[in-house]
Amino acid sequence: MEKLVITVALDGAEVTREQTPHLPVTPEEIAADAERCRNAGAAMVHVHGRRPDGTPTQDAAVYAEILKAVRKRTDVIVQVSTGGAVWMSAQERLAPVLLKPEMASLTTGTVNFGSEVFMNSPDQIEEFARTMVANGVVPEIECFDLGHIDNALALVKKGILTLPLHFDFVMGVPGGVAPTIRNLVHMSESIPAGCTWSVAGIGRAQLPLATTAIMLGGHVRVGLEDNIYYTKGVLASNEMLVARVVRLAAELGREIATPDEARRILRISDRNPI
Repeated sequence: MEKLVITVALDGAEVTREQTPHLPVTPEEIAADAERCRNAGAAMVHVHGRRPDGTPTQDAAVYAEILKAVRKRTDVIVQVSTGGAVWMSAQERLAPVLLKPEMASLTTGTVNFGSEVFMNSPDQIEEFARTMVANGVVPEIECFDLGHIDNALALVKKGILTLPLHFDFVMGVPGGVAPTIRNLVHMSESIPAGCTWSVAGIGRAQLPLATTAIMLGGHVRVGLEDNIYYTKGVLASNEMLVARVVRLAAELGREIATPDEARRILRISDRNPI
């Protein structure tokens, strides 16, 4: 198996400091957490913008500060979110891509998101994909359900994206695909040969799905965006969640990828300077 790429979703848009004091909010806090996670074994950080009061934002200026602060401290791949928050417009969500980060998330379908709806129309998806390609940004295809894989492959058929792609299966969001091992196996076997994949298990699904991905040859996403607990009732830090995956991988005989090794695995040619 190729080396394991560990992504850590540091902050997200929904988690608050009231829920966990370990949540990084400011660019400097995000950068410091990214450095700790890199030292623990993470190769990539997935980041959302936050204002000083903790509210989510897709303001490109905030993302520029995050990118600058992270790159000053560490060599991790920085993947910006284009998911933002469910109430944001498509143009708001797309703003960080214009900074030309190495990677950005590209959700390829609409999904019920608890009591809300995360809207991604076909036209929006195509616009996001074209903008990423135009700015040299590698997309991570975010799949909240099986049909989202087909939507991504439709972009390939149109000539907008090219294979191989990197997929991230987000499993356990209320309204999305259930976080079962059976579903993970099915999704991982539904992508074209040569593509890479990772899994982001939500809540208590994070640990069993991460363990399964290590054994299946996939990659792993952990982090406070998806799960704030280490065990029942015990709050985690991002660093703790990364370190646990590193220990599991060692027990299962899977080596950990450095950021530069992850760049080769994910076909990111070089880092875009700001």
